[in-house]
Amino acid sequence: MSSAATARVPEGDDGSWSPPQHRERFRDAQVGVSTESRLPLASGACHRSLLMNEMDTETDSSDLNSATIEKSNLCGVLVQPRELRVLLRSVPAPAPGQVRVHVRNVGICGSDVHYWWHGSCGPFHLHDPMVIGHESAGVVEALGAGVTTLQVGDRVALEPGIPCLHCDRCRQGRYNLCQQIRFFATPPVDGALARYVCHPATWCYRLPESVSLEEGALCEPLSVAVHANRRAGTAIGSLVLVLGAGPIGLLSCMVAKAFGASYVVVTDIDDTRLAFARAHASADAVVNTRDLDEGDAALVVRQAFGREEPDIALDFRSGGRICLVGMGAAEMRVPLVEASSREVDIVGVFRYCNTYPTCLALLASGRVNVKPLITHRFLGLEESSLQAAFETARTAANGAVKVMLTIPD
Repeated sequence: MSSAATARVPEGDDGSWSPPQHRERFRDAQVGVSTESRLPLASGACHRSLLMNEMDTETDSSDLNSATIEKSNLCGVLVQPRELRVLLRSVPAPAPGQVRVHVRNVGICGSDVHYWWHGSCGPFHLHDPMVIGHESAGVVEALGAGVTTLQVGDRVALEPGIPCLHCDRCRQGRYNLCQQIRFFATPPVDGALARYVCHPATWCYRLPESVSLEEGALCEPLSVAVHANRRAGTAIGSLVLVLGAGPIGLLSCMVAKAFGASYVVVTDIDDTRLAFARAHASADAVVNTRDLDEGDAALVVRQAFGREEPDIALDFRSGGRICLVGMGAAEMRVPLVEASSREVDIVGVFRYCNTYPTCLALLASGRVNVKPLITHRFLGLEESSLQAAFETARTAANGAVKVMLTIPD
């Protein structure tokens, strides 16, 4: 399973960021923290939030006194590529069926870094200022009408995608493929890096007592690993090869072992990451492929498996399965005839569905331990700290694996 993610900086008029107008959009925009997408009000107008209708403008937090800040909603906003600002908005009121969550922790994902650095991630492009972040957990502070499943004070993990629940894919249970899904920090939808966020109670999961808020935030990337292993068919006795020891690769390794894989090999080009995989991700063996060509890499990997061939990987026995995880290159050369003649299944992974209860069970039981992945912590709503956090995540400085943002009271 590959955890590699790449993105190309878009150029020209291909849907990428359009800088000449962004400051006018930013000044007039009301980019609310909500699960609703922003709709165009008129030709050339910015997208506006459906739920944050209490505030017509955004305010730089440095312009207000501490008393005002305490009563407002601080938000981490990506104004344009490589420009993160902390801005003030009104505290949102939960609509019927929603809860207002005081967000306490937000993890920085590779997609967040791509939006920050490039203004895009895969097919998604930033056009207007957007609240960043989608790996989140917090404490329920207020209930909207009709909410009975949660109480004020409950600690919850927020599943960031809100599907329509009416289309064929939703009815089949594969709501991650819903064409109308609204997903935190995926343009034009705002994310969760804010003091307060309103979110449907249905998509907020109460944390077990033994699971921390930081671990709750990591239910999001853990969900990718759970979904990937389900798609890959990982089961008791599986031999699994994970290509890439980034956070998703490490989590995929952990989940593979939790699902019963008997032997997991991890490859990467960074010895530090490989050592981390051995120490913290339950990898049975690791291989550095930096200086190996394809043939040598395949040989070394087979040797790592004791000359067996993995069931789930990129080069393995007939009847095996390839599972592609994350945003790779837009185009790849694949020997499809050989794959077909060997009955090799090639499956994709897009986000996840029906995973949060499993993730919480894995965390509460101790079968998966995500705590060691959090190597760096920063305050999430101070501009200098936020900038440093994103730079640390981008460069993996000082052995960074997962960077966690904290939002204090």
